[in-house]
Amino acid sequence: MTQIPFSGSYSPNDVEFLLKQITIENTPIAVKEALIQSGQKHYSQMLSHESLPSEAYLELFRQAMAANRQRVAADVISLAAGIVATRPHGITLVSLARAGTPVGVLLKRVLQSYHQVNAAHYSISIIRDVGIDTHALRHILQRHAPETLVFVDGWTGKGVIGRQLAASLQRFAETDNVTIPAELYVLADLSGTAAVAASAEDYLIPSCILNATVSGLVSRSVYDAQTAAAGFHGCVYYQDFAEHDLSGVFIDGILASVDGQWGDARQSIRPARYQTGQAAVAEKLLADLATRYNVSHPNYIKPGIGEATRVFLRREARLLLLQDDAAEATLHLRWLAESRAIPIVVCPDLPYRAVALIKEITT
Repeated sequence: MTQIPFSGSYSPNDVEFLLKQITIENTPIAVKEALIQSGQKHYSQMLSHESLPSEAYLELFRQAMAANRQRVAADVISLAAGIVATRPHGITLVSLARAGTPVGVLLKRVLQSYHQVNAAHYSISIIRDVGIDTHALRHILQRHAPETLVFVDGWTGKGVIGRQLAASLQRFAETDNVTIPAELYVLADLSGTAAVAASAEDYLIPSCILNATVSGLVSRSVYDAQTAAAGFHGCVYYQDFAEHDLSGVFIDGILASVDGQWGDARQSIRPARYQTGQAAVAEKLLADLATRYNVSHPNYIKPGIGEATRVFLRREARLLLLQDDAAEATLHLRWLAESRAIPIVVCPDLPYRAVALIKEITT
């Protein structure tokens, strides 16, 4: 099957989505949650169709941009430097759809403008329990050397995607006899599983607040075993949302801050690695919360602002745990929880700003 890469609402120079545009039936969130937890369907087989955010919620995004764009810009500068330092033989950005896509676009622009590196950028699907899209990977390897690939995401939570990436690339080495560095590059590495990260702090990356309207109008990836056997994983392209798209607003806002910081930042760029210390913190948190709240599976615990936000945007939430109920970084989470009557519990001993627990469906 011939695949046609597309760029969503981004410029074709910014990214190629190696995803297949599909139409898929809407599965309401409550129905989806029941099907996932009963084992009848994998989460990647269903999609709850998105709706446009309210004006009140958009204002929270604008506030998040104003408060955090300088921090994100500094971390993008740092991460780009880390990529240059670790990929001396060329750079091919491979962002993990979809949270990684805006970060990949930012890195491509920074590499081109400030490092004079014209890196290709692809966005591909990786799905927990399923793995990376090997058709997309082969498409990239027809054009670029394996040692140039740089896998990019926005953040890590429990480290599931980092481990899935490593397992997928190990299988790929066995099936295709091609070894690709199983290294993940992120802005914020909460789990200690990234190879290079700009930070280990749980801070608000504004793109996590929104869905498709900050990610090139592209949905999260969808997996169908029958169609995936012949081509890329799927996605929905929300073209009807075009006049409400903020993907370019996010990119332009962060890049303006990069430009303002570049002269000073390049003198003190030190890409950091966060490994065993953060991993131990994450593991202890999962164990403690599972005991304290009688959680039956780690999949139902989502640590960090980014992962907690995803729960409220895509899943059925049970509880929101906050380190501080007055922090500006979690204002949007409090808004989401209050609008859905989800209890909020303040836990000053949390190692992260926020953790969401998924509601467990009992039958």
